[in-house]
Amino acid sequence: MFGLFGGGSKISVEEVKAGMAKGTTVLVDVRDGMELHMSGTAKGALHIPLQELQAKCDPKSPSCLPQMKDTKTTKVLYCASGARSSGGVRLLKSLGHEDVQNLGGLHNWVSGGGEIVNV
Repeated sequence: MFGLFGGGSKISVEEVKAGMAKGTTVLVDVRDGMELHMSGTAKGALHIPLQELQAKCDPKSPSCLPQMKDTKTTKVLYCASGARSSGGVRLLKSLGHEDVQNLGGLHNWVSGGGEIVNV
């Protein structure tokens, strides 16, 4: 699946969870709010819908979220299938984020042993 959509290297759920525990990785769910309410979200993920990534992840923007200001922190994006997160990876890289990866879809998180929380 990762090869189909590109936009970031393959990363394991274990690597993501370890990075989140150390504070070196931010996991971002780029799906819309309705999708989160229907299927939940990855435990510890930051929700930034794809259409809001530009404003909330541009370190030069006054609307940039604190978790997104450090361009050296690893960012791992996911959506439902990996397609939208692939586009998000390209966008974050264009904004200067150095290490941005595509986890794929929420099912990749679950199949890798990640927990889901209801929204």
